[in-house]
Amino acid sequence: MASVKQIQVTFDCAEPERVARFWCEVLGYVVPPPPEGFATWDDFDRALPPEHQGSAFACIDPSGVGPRLFFQRVPEGKVVKNRLHLDVRVGTGLVGEERLAALEAECARLVALGAVRVRLLTADGNNESCLVMQDIEGNEFCLD
Repeated sequence: MASVKQIQVTFDCAEPERVARFWCEVLGYVVPPPPEGFATWDDFDRALPPEHQGSAFACIDPSGVGPRLFFQRVPEGKVVKNRLHLDVRVGTGLVGEERLAALEAECARLVALGAVRVRLLTADGNNESCLVMQDIEGNEFCLD
């Protein structure tokens, strides 16, 4: 049986480019080059039929290690809690007050980008503290 080599994480959203650029800032990702034959993504987008313009956008890990993130426009808004979410690992190896300080510092940076702090889950003996947040369209993620 062959193993999976790469994955892509896909987000349903209302404004694909806006959400993609938010996640570029969160993760240090970049927008990939436009398709062959197009100088910019705007040029590519204008070449699409009007109903498909602005319907998708992507970002990639510049090191090639992390998964590609793909953002696709859907007509419906977010209604319930995500069944899957990203954990943004900012406190790896840290414990106690040092971990909380790292989480709070990253939280402040992301709130300035438009994220929303939801709640702090404090260490419970089995798990270290983490912060539950929402991106600019309300998708939950954790600072872990």
